[in-house]
Amino acid sequence: MSEEPFVTPAGIEAARAAITGTIRSTPVNPSPSLGETAGFPVHLKLEHTQVTGSFKLRGATNAVAKLDAEQKARGVVGVSTGNHGRGLAYAARAAGVRCIICMSELVPQTKIDGIRAHGAEVRIIGRSQDAAQEEVDRLVMEAGMTMIPPFDHHDVIAGQGTLGLELLEQVPDAETVLVPLSGGGLISGVAAAIKAERPETRIVGISMERGAAMHMCQKAGRPIAVEELPTLADSLGGGIGLDNRLTFAMTRDLVDDLVLVSETEIAAAIRHIYWQERQIVEGSGSVGVAALLAGKIEASGPVVAVLSGGNIDMNQHHRIISGEDIDVTKEVA
Repeated sequence: MSEEPFVTPAGIEAARAAITGTIRSTPVNPSPSLGETAGFPVHLKLEHTQVTGSFKLRGATNAVAKLDAEQKARGVVGVSTGNHGRGLAYAARAAGVRCIICMSELVPQTKIDGIRAHGAEVRIIGRSQDAAQEEVDRLVMEAGMTMIPPFDHHDVIAGQGTLGLELLEQVPDAETVLVPLSGGGLISGVAAAIKAERPETRIVGISMERGAAMHMCQKAGRPIAVEELPTLADSLGGGIGLDNRLTFAMTRDLVDDLVLVSETEIAAAIRHIYWQERQIVEGSGSVGVAALLAGKIEASGPVVAVLSGGNIDMNQHHRIISGEDIDVTKEVA
């Protein structure tokens, strides 16, 4: 693994200037119910209210903005579990750029439909992000398209880091920030932004127990292959790439702790967020609240949980909030 210089605060500030006007500055709400349960102040960063329903629009918009004229003419391609594809499709269409998104068979139909609605072509390849990545690589080689990956990319990470800048302005005394963790693009950018201004703030990555790729790679001390499994937190699925250049090292050096939550805990968080916070959030965006409700976070000062996405299948959401015990392992063909 060859490491490149980390994304810098200056790069994140530049990204903020580049994407202002395209993305929303999302609000932060205090959560009295979670604060009472946890025993310390809790705030929720409502990033699921972003234009495309997740934080991914930030990084995708910044990456597309950095393309030159020839790259724009040839188009962009990426692999996605859903939210990156939607963000990249939106950013590409806004810039008049062709976009192809490659996805695995494990991605829910609602996320495929959301990407197509933004004008991108979707190709379903295999049962893992690695299989879908092979088609991306072919399009890069044969058609000259530019790959914009979902996380391991300077411009993408810098764009995601703009969320950290906003969060610090909204909760300047945040003691702990809970960030959903998959490939590490969001947590790398957020940590880089926050640690530069407030190094004492703890950054905690939250993943699901089923297929927590970055968590397992950090335990191994290097990027390794991790099986992708069905989970309510489907947007957190997929590996980090054996040739990971940035997010493995940034997560290792900037993130203070990693926490795993179960499928039952994720479902409980989705219910809490709906019934108590009046928000509709997908499983992947609910993992921080899941960790809080399960008593897995220790803090004394203000904690901010990032609700990173809201692109959930509404039939599944209805079943969860109605109390049904969903076993996703039996619902994936």
